[in-house]
Order: sequence, then structure tokens, then C-alpha cells
Amino acid sequence: MKVASGYMAAKHLFVANEIGLFEKLAGKPATLDELARHTGVPRRTLRIVADAMASLGFLNKQDGRYRNSAAAETFLGGGPGTDLRPMLRFMNRLRYPHWVDLEAAIRTDGGHTKWGQMTEEEQRIASEGIAAWTIPTAAALAADYDFGRHRHVLDVAGGIGDFLVALLRRHPALAGTLFELPHTAAVARRALAGKPELARIKIVEGDLFKDPLPEGADAVIIANVVHILSPARNLDMFRRVRRQAGAGARLLLVDFWTDPTHTEPAAAALMAGEFLLFAGEGDVYSAQEVQGWLAETGWRPLEHRPLNGPASVIVAETIA
Repeated sequence: MKVASGYMAAKHLFVANEIGLFEKLAGKPATLDELARHTGVPRRTLRIVADAMASLGFLNKQDGRYRNSAAAETFLGGGPGTDLRPMLRFMNRLRYPHWVDLEAAIRTDGGHTKWGQMTEEEQRIASEGIAAWTIPTAAALAADYDFGRHRHVLDVAGGIGDFLVALLRRHPALAGTLFELPHTAAVARRALAGKPELARIKIVEGDLFKDPLPEGADAVIIANVVHILSPARNLDMFRRVRRQAGAGARLLLVDFWTDPTHTEPAAAALMAGEFLLFAGEGDVYSAQEVQGWLAETGWRPLEHRPLNGPASVIVAETIA
């Protein structure tokens, strides 16, 4: 029953984020009346959401006053550091409604996807939300992998450039290229504006299945892309990247790689439904499957190492 009613907790959290509850409590407690004035939400219904957040540990309630928990203050209060509010907005406005179609997608082999049908506003919400989720993973990759051996990194389908920003911030000698579809590239330009790393980033528009990839990189990152594609399309992608990669180039694949049973890590097994709904052909894949695809397409798998949470990276290099 806890699993079956999980949508209630999720939706309460999404609504609390949308009405700015955690932001209004950032750094200071407040009464329900004060929160109602600050959020513009009726007192009676605001209490329902606030008490739900207190029951889940996101808020502390004492003597009629609410206060953010440490986790809510850190990740949802709007202060400096990791801000997960965009990810919750993405899940609430775009992904949660699509999960209603999971049964239909399962019955029709993914035929209920709405891939490629987002408005400009939805694309912005999606790009910012996914970036908020992946920033810690990008930071882990920048810290754990030796980029000192590389000069130029190509980020294929790299969203709004959060991986490149993390890498270039930590490694001042690196330059980067972001290769993305035109509508996502437009969001990336706005997101990167004003960041000092932009001076070392070139943004190139294109479709990786139709257009040639930019040349000159000695490291290629493909992060959170394999899981939205079928095995056949992943093989095609690896071949295309290999054709553009020079001798000794490295390929870094960041994703939710599973064990051979596809059941661990558990978060990845659940995310398979999200990837199916997101693109119709998406799924999670084991590290062993991917390493086999790499060997088949001209890459030599070198290592598989954890990053943060359920994410990990598979590193490969070109075969002469």
C-alpha cells in the first residue's frame, strides 16, 4: 500500500514546490496565516499541503509554525547550491501527466509517446529540469575522471551544457563543444549566457542521426541519451561517433547502467518506465550490453565506475 499510494506523496511535493512553500520558509519559520498571505493560497487548502510536507519530513511543525527541514532548505529553498526545484517542476508539469499512459505504452510497445511534441515553454522546463537533476552527476564526473589527458570535449546531445560547465570549471585547460538540436541549443544559449565557461564552449546545432558530428575532440561525452534509444539506434549512434573520433579518443557514457538482471540499481529499474514514455523506444541497459555494443562498433571498453546515486560511467577508447 505504501508503493500504491506513492503518487499522493509525490503530488503533494510537486504542489508545495509550485506554490513556493519552501521558498517562503527559506531561512525563517512562519505561521499558516503568514504563509497564506505570502503564497496567495487559501489557508484551508494550504494547511493540507503543509501538513503533508511535515508528515513526510520536508517541514517541521511546532507551536503552530512551520520551518523547512535541512533537506528542504538545502535543495528546495532557493539558496546557493544544488537547486532541485526545476526538476520537480519538470516532473510535475510534463512527466507526471504522461505516467497516466504507462499501461497503454506497455500494451502497445511504447506507442503512446509524445516525443518531439513539446512547446517552446515545455522545452525550457524540460531542459532546466533535467539539468538540475544531472548537475551532481556532472560534478562527480569532473572530479572522478582524469580530464588532464584531454584538450577538447564534445558533448553529444548535451542539453543546456551542464556537463561541459562542470568539466570546464574544474579543468581550465579544456575547451568544449555542445552538439544539440536547434530548439535545445536555443535554450542552452540562454542558460549559458553570463557564465565564464561559455568563452570556451562552442554550440553547434544538428541532429546526430542526420548531420556529421563536429570534429577535433579527443573526448566525447554521451550522457543520459542511450536510455531513450533502442539497441539498434544506439549501435548506429556509436558507429557515427566512431567515424568522427580520432585515434586514441575516449568515449564517456553516463547513464543508469544496470546489472545483468536489469533490477539493480532499483532506481534504474523504475526509470525504465519513464524512458519508455519519454521516447517510445527507451529502456535501461546493463553495462554488459553496452560494452558489447561498443566492441561491435569500433570501441574498446576500458572501465565502468560509479558516479553518484544510480548513475555511473562507462569509458571506452577507439580501436586502431
